[in-house]
Amino acid sequence: MHPEILDYRMKLDLLAFGVHPDDVELSCAGVLLVEQLNGKKAGIIDLTQGELGSRGTAEIRMQEAAAASKILGITARENLKMADGFFANDEAHQRKVITALRKYQPEIILCNAPTDRHPDHGRSAKLVADAAFLSGLKKIETTDNGVQQEAWRPKYVFNYIQDKFLEPDFVIDITNVFEQKIEAIKAYGSQFYAQHPADNTDSKEPQTYISTPDFLDSVVYRHKWFGKMIGVKYAEGFITQKMIGLNNFDAIIKNNT
Repeated sequence: MHPEILDYRMKLDLLAFGVHPDDVELSCAGVLLVEQLNGKKAGIIDLTQGELGSRGTAEIRMQEAAAASKILGITARENLKMADGFFANDEAHQRKVITALRKYQPEIILCNAPTDRHPDHGRSAKLVADAAFLSGLKKIETTDNGVQQEAWRPKYVFNYIQDKFLEPDFVIDITNVFEQKIEAIKAYGSQFYAQHPADNTDSKEPQTYISTPDFLDSVVYRHKWFGKMIGVKYAEGFITQKMIGLNNFDAIIKNNT
């Protein structure tokens, strides 16, 4: 290591990217909790502040993200403050993601669905995947707080599944942490149904697709369906572009159904 490159980084095992605060909680927070119980370190990077959302404000969503982070017990969380709805998969935005990757040096990245109801999701997935590759190229130079960073490329980039049903390539049992995951989702009180009366005249927020109780029910049902695939109560599903290898058959969850 060159003397001017300081080894100050906070090494993580998993780093989950979400284009909007709450994407990670909805889609892959269970796996972060499971892996932390296994002694791993996990963090979250939000690309935007979700400022175009119909409900709440950027400031409120930042507060909610902080509350959700405490519930999840993650090691680190950052918001790159890209423009909600208008960020691009270009050099400037790739460099922001590369800087974050080199700072935390994760072994595994979890990122948005490759295609989904919200166009930001698919664009974010491509941005993060491209940046993950470029982050391993030594001739791309980046700095963090004035310190030159080392090249780093994660071993895997997995896409989580969001609103649109996509067939998962693999699923992970999150039964033991599911209630904690739901608690983290409900930390976003400005976005989701929180048992307030439907006719609450004190609330000036509009009802949206995700603010009804039916939406949270659909989140639960999705995780039940993924769980049913492997004979457990709840699971999260993921998509991979890279073949996954096993050391032995003991790594496969036994399906008793």
